[in-house]
Amino acid sequence: MWFYVQEILIAHQRADAARNGIPRGNLSDLYPRWLGARELLLQGRNPYSPQTTLDIEEGYYGRPLDPIRPNDPRDEQGFAYPVYVVLLLAPTVQLPFSIVRIVFIALLTVLTVASIFWWLRALDWNPTRPVLAGVLILTLGSFQFVQGIKLQQLTLLVAALVAACAALLVSGRLFWAGVLLAVSTIKPQIVTPLALFLVLWCLVDWHHRRHFLWGFAGTLAALLAGSQLLLPTWIPDFWHALGAYRRYTRGRSVLDVLLGPSSAMLVAIAVFLAVVWLCWRWRREAPNSSRFLLTFVLVLAATLAVIPTFAIYNQILLLPVILIALRHVPPLIAQRPWIRLITRLMVAVLAWQWVATLGLMIAAPFVSSDLLQRAWSLPLWLALASPLAALVLLVPMIEELIKTHQVPSPLALGERTG
Repeated sequence: MWFYVQEILIAHQRADAARNGIPRGNLSDLYPRWLGARELLLQGRNPYSPQTTLDIEEGYYGRPLDPIRPNDPRDEQGFAYPVYVVLLLAPTVQLPFSIVRIVFIALLTVLTVASIFWWLRALDWNPTRPVLAGVLILTLGSFQFVQGIKLQQLTLLVAALVAACAALLVSGRLFWAGVLLAVSTIKPQIVTPLALFLVLWCLVDWHHRRHFLWGFAGTLAALLAGSQLLLPTWIPDFWHALGAYRRYTRGRSVLDVLLGPSSAMLVAIAVFLAVVWLCWRWRREAPNSSRFLLTFVLVLAATLAVIPTFAIYNQILLLPVILIALRHVPPLIAQRPWIRLITRLMVAVLAWQWVATLGLMIAAPFVSSDLLQRAWSLPLWLALASPLAALVLLVPMIEELIKTHQVPSPLALGERTG
């Protein structure tokens, strides 16, 4: 995968940029956030302002975008984050971006590896060494991770925070789980549905779960208060930046791209109603129960399918779905042939990126680099279908848990059906 991204995908992008005059600067998704933080904290400038956006374009693309040039990108790379992301980046603003970039690449890699172990802790699963090695290799060798690292995308940080939150919930450390979930709202479009579910889960058993809400609400209040002190106009500025972001990125979901707007709306409503029904049905479950954890990861997978963005790096949040399927689907396959067929189809969708990449790598010594670059999109053909494939993989386990009585722990599903 790293060979494919560096030698085929990026090589194709560079050649295409040279032919069409497309600007290429540092192309780091961290840079707009870092520069916005630097301008706000050191210069007192509004990170949402048009002038800051022009400065961001200068670094990100190498020059400001020109709307007259037809081949210039339309993504302005504005500061479309809550302003409290500045508080996380504050320790870096006096460092050169070249150093900040290297530090974040290392940090995001370490956190992604750690998130695998946090998810395993949440699932109470201690896999064999070959299985663990396979999970590590396929995670660090997935396009989702490689793209996230190449762009220094903060989604990788958010995914690690969500994994740590799940592990803390299972361990009974509800306050700190709430703290980490609040910090992860730097990506509100990804985390808000999960936060709503967990707040509901907390309220139905307030006596035992109130510490989660104290941690979440207290930390979020502190972040909002700090934001207000730094930039009193940040809420309307952020809202305007979100509108601009949706305009220049066209704000399409995975379902929109795959099904078209009309069909996508119907499927999104169906997914939303199913998830809400399941969240309500299993709202009283203990955090170490199969039902709770399945609902937790279901909300993540459904969010990736319906939110108005289809960036592939967001799919790193599908990791717990795959881990749950690895552990619990094989016993169900032995019982029902239809589950075997669906599972094979969904696994084929998820595994296509590695099959295609391996094919390109084998072909590389025997074909020209130009021909190889023409096949740049091959590993990505099924990438957008991954959230839907993950949702389908969860269906047999959801059905099994609906039909059975309360399951005390994640181990029980495998033990009962084995």
